[in-house]
Amino acid sequence: MENRTARLTLLIDPEKKKVFEALCKQEDVTPSQKVRQFIREYVEERLGPDWREHSGQKTD
Repeated sequence: MENRTARLTLLIDPEKKKVFEALCKQEDVTPSQKVRQFIREYVEERLGPDWREHSGQKTD
């Protein structure tokens, strides 16, 4: 499992946030889970699934 100790703060349009939260609820995931998924997919798309090995990060 990933180490979840870093915090990411972002600004988003309140209406978009409300819609995003509703969509997440439909998928039975939290907004945080969905954002982590987006970030993981983006990093893996750009650097490949073994990106941790090349960045010195521990793989879990």
